[in-house]
Amino acid sequence: MKTSNSKVDAFIGRARAWREEMDALREIVLNCGLDEQIKWGKPCYTFNGGNVAIFQPFKPHCALMFFKGVLLQDPEGLLVSQGENSQAAKRLEFTSVEQIARLAEVVQAYVREAIEVEKAGLKVEFRAKHELVYPDELVDALDANPDLRAAFEALTPGRRRAYVLHFSGAKQAKTRAARIEKCVARILANRGLTDR
Repeated sequence: MKTSNSKVDAFIGRARAWREEMDALREIVLNCGLDEQIKWGKPCYTFNGGNVAIFQPFKPHCALMFFKGVLLQDPEGLLVSQGENSQAAKRLEFTSVEQIARLAEVVQAYVREAIEVEKAGLKVEFRAKHELVYPDELVDALDANPDLRAAFEALTPGRRRAYVLHFSGAKQAKTRAARIEKCVARILANRGLTDR
């Protein structure tokens, strides 16, 4: 069993919800030999520096999200997609300590498989970059501002995707243009849509 991280102790200690559930999941994950730290403001579990899983405390449930969840076999059919636009991550959702206790061996098997995926160096094949369709308003903004184009194209694929989905999510052209204008400074600063 790996030793616990004091920053994770503090995170769980100040959690308003799902404290006992995170403690139960933490014990399972650490028993599988993963290292823990805080990443993206949450307890994250790694193997040889590669991200394997992270806790996600939501209002209706507490989740253990696997970064390469789509590569797991999921024999129990328990993995849930992160959302319609998620290409890699999948998670296990829990609503009680009793549920975690009941599924402890299953959770452990999923964690061990995720470790094997990481050991093997497997990669998720993301949809090609050309499949991302820029809304007309973004194309116009990029054409009008070469600095903005260079900054946008320098963003990671995930950050570009998040912006495109955010901009495209607006039904009206006026709203799409306003969203783009509002994000120009963030893009020029090489920051993603949700980066702080």
